[in-house]
Amino acid sequence: MFFARNLVKGIIDVVSNIDPAQFRSSDPPPARGPLHFAESRESDEEKQFRRVFQQLAGEDMEVSPDELMNILNKVLGKHGGLKTDGFSIESCKSMVAVMDSDSTGKLGFHEFKYMWNNIKKWQAVYLRYDADRSGTISSDELPTAFKAAGFPLNDQLYKLIIRRYSDEHGNMDFDNFIGCLVRLDAMCRAFKTLDQNNKGTIDLDIKEWLQLTMYS
Repeated sequence: MFFARNLVKGIIDVVSNIDPAQFRSSDPPPARGPLHFAESRESDEEKQFRRVFQQLAGEDMEVSPDELMNILNKVLGKHGGLKTDGFSIESCKSMVAVMDSDSTGKLGFHEFKYMWNNIKKWQAVYLRYDADRSGTISSDELPTAFKAAGFPLNDQLYKLIIRRYSDEHGNMDFDNFIGCLVRLDAMCRAFKTLDQNNKGTIDLDIKEWLQLTMYS
């Protein structure tokens, strides 16, 4: 209990001077509605994306973690300027979990589309802030890259992220960069949803805390 109390206090101390209003997290995916209604309101670009999604997702029209891993490694792995060991199944499970707004364990069309648009946006950030063209984001490049992605963090939180997502030299490859931002974006959206009065604080009981943290 003493260890757990000190651990939680340490995490709170790290994030206590962060203003969540500075974060530019993405809008949440819209709630699922009847398919025919959704298709009738789509633009030509969305209809084209839906046709591609149907080919990727298969008959169930949902993307599982395994399917997401295959898609990401096949499509994004072809880019020569991105250093990556490949997206692992655990990383893809985590990305599905934090984007899975209806708790099906898979990504529907809108959930996948929102995540894919973010990945494309963050890929451009990654390439722009890899100043030395090493194919990775170094610890020195990370603060400006995350700020450009919409997340100005403090030094203590950067150190935690580097410890969790970077290699022993402090370099973060593309799959870890994307996995970290997908999770950070989703957690910020969840916080803003719960912080209905924009106070910068939320109150959670143990059940709510576990629901928020364990399936992510």
